[in-house]
Amino acid sequence: MARVLINGRAAVRPEPGGVERWARELAARLPALAPGRYAVVRPPGALAHRAGHAWEQAVLPAVAVARRAPLVLHPANTAPVALGRNVVVIHDAAALREPSWYSGAYAAWQRAVLPVVVRRARHVVTVSEFSRAELVELAGADPARVTVVAGGVDHDRLHPGVDPAPARAALDLARPYVLTVASRLPRKNLAALEPAARRLGELGIDLVAAGGARPQFAEEPPAGAVRALGLVPEALLPGLYAGAAAFVLPSLHEGFGLPVLEAMASGVPVVASDRGALPETCAGAALLVDPGDHAAITEAVEAAIGDPHLVAAGLARAAGFSWARTANEVDGVVRHLYIRA
Repeated sequence: MARVLINGRAAVRPEPGGVERWARELAARLPALAPGRYAVVRPPGALAHRAGHAWEQAVLPAVAVARRAPLVLHPANTAPVALGRNVVVIHDAAALREPSWYSGAYAAWQRAVLPVVVRRARHVVTVSEFSRAELVELAGADPARVTVVAGGVDHDRLHPGVDPAPARAALDLARPYVLTVASRLPRKNLAALEPAARRLGELGIDLVAAGGARPQFAEEPPAGAVRALGLVPEALLPGLYAGAAAFVLPSLHEGFGLPVLEAMASGVPVVASDRGALPETCAGAALLVDPGDHAAITEAVEAAIGDPHLVAAGLARAAGFSWARTANEVDGVVRHLYIRA
């Protein structure tokens, strides 16, 4: 039987976001897990972002037809609307929940395309029960054709023993620091960290944000007291996590919240918003706060620093997540459909 194709468009992108992480991990692990079942199709790098919509909607379906692929797996929220053999991973329905968080063009595209992709897909994989409920509510997903598969952690890369010195030197982090990993987007709510950053500064601690802007999103104004590190190279991220005194994610909406698990796996105490999927992902292993209560965020971050109970709880929580498990569960979904194709 012909192979299942994996849409590698998001895997080509250099960004360290959760969607890109999913795409890279599945593109690497699924062919290794079942070599006769999968083949990855990647566009040129120039087509990894907005310019790649035409490739995804027109070229990829033609490749699928030519190769007689029974299924095409799309790990990054989109799929060709005219192709009737899609298995699509949809991470959240944030653009349908709150279009103002995105550029007007992207929000309009999502409103037009996402419900069609969901309804026409052979199956939908999503990353949390929270996202599953939103897809049913906002995109008209059939609950019987939506499976929840959580994201993973690369424990070989992310663990408390990683030496933070190279990251500190490369990023000029001379003082202790609290970390957030989030692009400069309105739903990431980084402005809520300003009071915490000012308070930590008085204590000799920096609050730093790793992540840059993205063209499909509306941008949040640059932070003042929060120091922006921009896009941090992949090689430096494990050390950046491991060297943090605490980690904070004050998002207004998350479909999963992969950085909180990555911080936990690195032995870092976590403070997270009580919105979206974050309570589900953290499962009692973090301090949860109202993202609109700036004083509560500040107090929680101060309380988290050096808390051994949060560190232990985070390590135990993160230990249950791996990319090997994620790949196996996605393969289980695909294998069931593949056998029937």
